[in-house]
Amino acid sequence: MTQINADAPALPHSAVLIVNAKSRKGRKLFRRAVKGLRAAGLDITSAHAVRKPKLLASVIRDAVHSGAPMVIVGGGDGSLSSAVDHFVGHDCVFALLPLGTANSFARSLGIPLDLEGAIAVIATGQRQRIDLGMIDRDYFANCAAIGLSPLIAESVPDGFKAWAGRVGYLSWALLMLFRFKPFRLTIEGPQGTETLDALEVRIANGGYHGGTELVDDARVDSGEIVVQAVVGRTLPYLAWSWLTSVLRLPARRHTTREFHGRELRVITDPPLAISIDGEVLAKTPVTARAAAGVIDVAAPNAPPPA
Repeated sequence: MTQINADAPALPHSAVLIVNAKSRKGRKLFRRAVKGLRAAGLDITSAHAVRKPKLLASVIRDAVHSGAPMVIVGGGDGSLSSAVDHFVGHDCVFALLPLGTANSFARSLGIPLDLEGAIAVIATGQRQRIDLGMIDRDYFANCAAIGLSPLIAESVPDGFKAWAGRVGYLSWALLMLFRFKPFRLTIEGPQGTETLDALEVRIANGGYHGGTELVDDARVDSGEIVVQAVVGRTLPYLAWSWLTSVLRLPARRHTTREFHGRELRVITDPPLAISIDGEVLAKTPVTARAAAGVIDVAAPNAPPPA
């Protein structure tokens, strides 16, 4: 989660709204989002419900390049991750409406998952400078994964997440568990090279993955990337690692190894697909990096003193 800065500047009150109408709740909530943002005092200069996901990136790019002081993007983690590249190098605030299944990036930023709560952050929150992760030269928002996650992303039927929601998605994950095989993982970093048996790997800029807080030490403003490996060779151990993480049991830390740094080389044997914020977009070996302080986001205000 972001570290709140009490002296952070206020957010702009003029914005462009762009919603992925193919996200789980995007089409349903688009009009409600427009109405809610305007009722909260925001000047929405234009609003776009994008029904073809392939066009989403170009619509966001055009809005940022137009000089809009803030662009609000509504969608799931994949939509948000594809958006962040276009904000790098521009004085434009990235604001988000979490309209997906897991909404891991919103969780990492501390943004409420209900529409009204997210709108309140955009209307009354503050501007925060955060890091992005990188897989080779590709920016991502929250978390990339190797192992079960890419297998799920590649095999889940089209529209299943939107229909079944988070519970259905987790059920599909359990089904895919029986097709999954452990692998050898090598991490090359400032402290040297280490090879170990792994069941899953998370390359984290934020602490959440799949809607669950899994990488406790990953923060979007730390200047470091965290590579967390679930170690072992038996699949029940992977299920145990997830269970202890979901329940926040102390034993969760005994199931993983973590590597921290500005840049880490990630190699697997055999080479494996990588899902980046839910979309399969790369394959090992890769270099994972932290791009420190490269975009501004709409973040919640500091909580009052206890």
